[in-house]
This record gives sequence, structure tokens and C-alpha cells, in this order.
Amino acid sequence: MKTDFYKMTIGEVSEGLRNKEFTSLELTKAFLERIKEKDKEIKAYINVTEDLALEQAKIADEMIKKGEGNILTGIPCAIKDNIMIKGVKCTAASKFLENYIAEYDATVIEKLKKSGAVFLGKTNLDEFAMGSSCENSAFFPTRNPHDLERVPGGSSGGSAAAVAGDLCVYALGSDTGGSIRQPASFCGITGIKPTYGAVSRYGLIAFASSLDQIGPMTKTVEDCKIVLDVIKGKDKMDSTSTDSIKEVKMDKIRIVVPKEYFGEGLDKEVEKSVKDVIEFLKSSGAEIVEVSLPNTDYALACYYIIAPAEASANLARFDGLRYGIAFDGNEVDKVMDIYLNNRTNGFGKEVKKRIMLGTYTLSSGYYDAFYKRALKVRTLIRQDFEKVLEKVDIILGPTSPCLPFKIGEKSDDPMSMYLADIYTVSINLAGVPGISIPCGKSSTGLPIGLQLIGAPFEEEKLFIISSLIEKKYGRN
Repeated sequence: MKTDFYKMTIGEVSEGLRNKEFTSLELTKAFLERIKEKDKEIKAYINVTEDLALEQAKIADEMIKKGEGNILTGIPCAIKDNIMIKGVKCTAASKFLENYIAEYDATVIEKLKKSGAVFLGKTNLDEFAMGSSCENSAFFPTRNPHDLERVPGGSSGGSAAAVAGDLCVYALGSDTGGSIRQPASFCGITGIKPTYGAVSRYGLIAFASSLDQIGPMTKTVEDCKIVLDVIKGKDKMDSTSTDSIKEVKMDKIRIVVPKEYFGEGLDKEVEKSVKDVIEFLKSSGAEIVEVSLPNTDYALACYYIIAPAEASANLARFDGLRYGIAFDGNEVDKVMDIYLNNRTNGFGKEVKKRIMLGTYTLSSGYYDAFYKRALKVRTLIRQDFEKVLEKVDIILGPTSPCLPFKIGEKSDDPMSMYLADIYTVSINLAGVPGISIPCGKSSTGLPIGLQLIGAPFEEEKLFIISSLIEKKYGRN
């Protein structure tokens, strides 16, 4: 077995399996050993599913012997712990679901199982996917493999850290306002939020249903495309899903750079790295145009009205009575006291904050003033993207305005934390696809990510241009 197989891509691992250089069982055992050794520091996993992984590896080896399966057969991966795997705990990093065992498979899990994938475990996240640092988990914070004193980003921080720390070959995450792309940037990997509807959300514990999207987190652009090709597509269990991802050809690359993405608050090293890529693309023959996305400045405020509003409705089902943990109370003699006791003890601080914010903006006195107005702004943001993307191939800018920050650094400053998503939330509001790829490192060796945004269902353009950049700058 190759000594550097932990860093191998999906294609390289698949080739090794097909050429009988190693078996899926050998590979899986090696990754499980590495998790035991390395994840004590990184803490990417909430739950390591060793028995399941070994069983799946044996099945995958039989599939390979028979010439069955596809490129993902026998390859160990990690799954964000808000995506259901039947018979496995699915906690959403919350005390409320600490002992909840999923009763069915998410559609993406069904597709991976049919491919013969191997699930190493469930990865950590901000509770119910609400956060930008993976510090809001009810269990423990995850650490950035590039610097263990820093956050991996959020909410899919566990998945990003597992890929970056070579604790799996690839992972799945979910993205509501940047939760795949921002941790991908912080951890120096590739992550894509597909077009809304391109991947089924069935079996994903909902945060904000009109914004949530499942997507892959990988070591390379090619790996990202491979996984997306397997999990994408229409699903009868998700009425918003569709088979609309297009095959595209590109003769000349036309790129837009919004001036709003290079304003106040952008770290100088991030700005330099992104502008270096712009110059590289220009020298490669790409047409670069600066434009304005005038409603970008309102995206964060719009997001933090719509997302908490949807979250307050989605999380209303968690009461500790039907499922989850029921917390004992003293002299509880009213139903309302039971609800209050369970929810007070079950939800973390950030989740409570967003439930209260969402409930407030949906209340009768404030619905028109806040929520209805935010929906109108969302339409304007979507129209901004539509107008620009009619004439060009992609929009380019930084993934995050800042470098990975230290654990605890922004805990007492929620606005500063929310601003880490300033370049990503508008993509979810508009429903368009966005990918984050590495584009360099800071002077202290921290990863820097570049974001490419495309028209709906034109993920292929993102992959083509991302691959061009990856060939020049490599992978972190």
C-alpha cells in the first residue's frame, strides 16, 4: 500500500482499488486507525461508525471483484451529522438529539450506498448548522488541521477538517449561508454549494428550507465533480429537486468581479491572493469586467431575517416529547412548563438566539416590517445575479473576508462572526451555485479561499474555471 494514500484523490484511490494495490477493507482499517491517532486533536468526528464502515468495505470489495459499482465504490468518506444514515445516531450537534438514531436514509446516502461508499463516521458541526466556526457544537469545538488553535469554519467544520486532516477521502456538508464554502476556504479544500434543487434535501435536518443545500467537500475540483455527479438529481421525496444541471462548453471565459466584494473589512492578504488569481486569468485570455451588485450590502441583514424565521418554524418540532431528550424538571405540572424545560436545556445559546429572532420577525406586529420586506430584498438580490450572469460565465471574489480566526476570538462578538459569511449568504438567497477553492496561503501559512459563482445549474462552468486555477495554484 502506498505510504501517502491518505492524501490520494478519489480517482487515485479508485484506480488503486481496481488494480488490486489494496482492498477497501485495508484502506478503511487504515483510515480508522488514523482517526484514532489524529482526531484526538482535531475532533472532526462526533461519531465514528467503525462496524458499519468495515461491513461496507467488505461489500465494496465484493462489488469490485465482480466489476460492479462506480468510481466511489470502496472509498471511505465522512458525513455531516445533520444528514440521516439509517441505524446511525444523527445529533445535529445538539443535546436534543444526542441519542437520536435515524430511522431512514437521506436520499444522498441512498445514492452513496448504491455506489458502494464506505461511511467512516458523522462529523461535527455548529448546532443545527447554525454558526460560522464549529464552536457552537453542544459537544466540543473542532480545530483547524492547519493550526489547532484556530477554527475550521462552520457550520460544516467537521467535514472540512476531516478532509483537510486526511481523515477521509471526501465528505458531505450542508450549506445554508456559506456552511460548505467558508470552512472549505478556512481549511484549504474544495467545496461546492450546488444550485438550489440540484441535490435532494430529503433526510437533511432542516435549518432554513429555502436556503439549505447538501454538497461535497473534497481535496480537488475533480473530486468535487465526481461526488456531485453521484448525489445530484430529482427525487420524488423532495419536490424542490430537479434534473437540470447542464452540460456546457466554453470558448472564451468571461468573468465579473463585483466591486462590493473588495471593500472595507477585507483582509489585505486575502485581497492580494484573489487579485493575483484575477491577473492570472486575465493573462490566460479571460475577459475580466468590474461590475456592481448593488443589493449585496443588504444580503447579510436579509439573510438574518429569513434564515432565523425558517429555523424557528423548522425547530418547533423539537419539544422533547415525540423524540429527543426529555429533561426532568422539578414540580412540573403544566404542559407549557414541560416545553420550556425541555427547550431551555436542549437548545444551545446560538440556536435559542435564532429561534427568538425568527419568532419575533414572524409575529403579527412585525411580519410586514421585517420578514415580508426581507423577501422583497431577496428578489432584488436574485435579480442582480440574473442580470450579470446573462452576459458572463462566472462571478469571482473572496470566499471569506478574513483568515481562519482563533478559537474563542469572536465568541463574544456575534456581528463579527456573522460578517465572516458576508460574501456567501447572497448565493443562497439567490439559489445559484458557488464553489470555494484554495488560491494561496497567508504569510503565516493559513489557507485562503476563492469563490466562483455561476448561473443556476451551470456548475460545469465552475468546475472548468476552478480546474484551470487549481492547475496554476495547486491544492493546499
